[in-house]
Amino acid sequence: MLGVRCSVFSVLVLVSVGYAAELDYALKLTALGSRAPEDELLYPDRSSGIGLARARFNLSGGHEDLVDAELAYEHYARVTTDGAGDLAGAGILPSDVEAPFRVRQWDWEIDGDDESSWRHEVDRAFVALHPVWGEVTVGRQAIGLGRGALFGAVDVFAPFSPTEVDREWRRGVDAGRVEYRFSDTASAELICAFGGSSDESAALGRVRGYWGDIDVELLAGRRGEDDVLGGSMSAAVGDAEMHAEAAVFRTPEDQPDGGLSGESNLVAKGVIGASYTFDVGDGLTVLGEYHYSGFGVKDTDDMSDRFTNEVFVARYLRGDTQILGRHGVALQVSYPFVETLSGSVLIVQSPDDGSGLAAPSLVWDAAESTSVVLTGLAPWGRGPVDGRFRSEYGGTPMSLTLQVSLYY
Repeated sequence: MLGVRCSVFSVLVLVSVGYAAELDYALKLTALGSRAPEDELLYPDRSSGIGLARARFNLSGGHEDLVDAELAYEHYARVTTDGAGDLAGAGILPSDVEAPFRVRQWDWEIDGDDESSWRHEVDRAFVALHPVWGEVTVGRQAIGLGRGALFGAVDVFAPFSPTEVDREWRRGVDAGRVEYRFSDTASAELICAFGGSSDESAALGRVRGYWGDIDVELLAGRRGEDDVLGGSMSAAVGDAEMHAEAAVFRTPEDQPDGGLSGESNLVAKGVIGASYTFDVGDGLTVLGEYHYSGFGVKDTDDMSDRFTNEVFVARYLRGDTQILGRHGVALQVSYPFVETLSGSVLIVQSPDDGSGLAAPSLVWDAAESTSVVLTGLAPWGRGPVDGRFRSEYGGTPMSLTLQVSLYY
């Protein structure tokens, strides 16, 4: 609430005294059609459709390099066909669960029923000061940590799903950040994110630095009820880029599948990846990542039982694990066909059970203010039986998503 009020007040003050101010707005229309595996308990109707409309208004203002403020307000409408089930659109469309690390959600329902909903929310509301020694930001803001492109080990604030179609706006969290720059290449930062209670809040310290083609960050602190220690790095190796992340979490509960070094409440996460652009036409970019998540399920046969565990479900919805299993590999190949048309193929697979999915995508920049994205999703692996998953990705519906974005 404080961040919202500060941001609204600051933007209005900046405008009133003649400082620069700008209002941008965007409209995103999304249609998803899917065909689920044959399992009436999970998918009452195998064929389903979802329509989304997002109207986002972004008001920003500032004065040179001294101060700026931002307020983003969004309307969100969703329509689902009858019998689509709770899993329809999961991991593909933006999550409609409550955002973590918010003192107040500032997310209200205008209208809705079992097949439709119309909501609006305040997703950004912050003030940023830029003193000569660093930066101070207070209010609802987006925070991304780490170097992972598809997976993350240290990205502990509202991370994206690796197969999410719309990754343009990370959900805002209520936080305060103070960064002190020792030099142009080294800094220290304190990040405090706030929830409804201390157990739903976070306090992290981070240091980072750059040495030539290498950058490193280390972080430590508390996230929710977990103690966290982690770090990430990226480097240029010849013409290639390499990155890695690692983190250890000490949790209040014991992990059902055991923890790190025999300690059942120690959880490890890691990401290692690389990318390279081949000299083919206008550039063929290949990105590969491997992800390990100690929060994931060790045995696929236990996956359905985990969803009866409230702690596991809460962690999954918060993004503590971006995969349901322990191991995940991903390969993404992208290529710009012409200036206005590009394509990519993402393949994600579980080394544990061999299941996976392929997600081809085409992006057409139809005009300076208009883009069209067409994305498919084709899974493979053992399908579910009687409401129980038998592989990590075999229970994922086959789908096709069309999204039109308009910017003003």
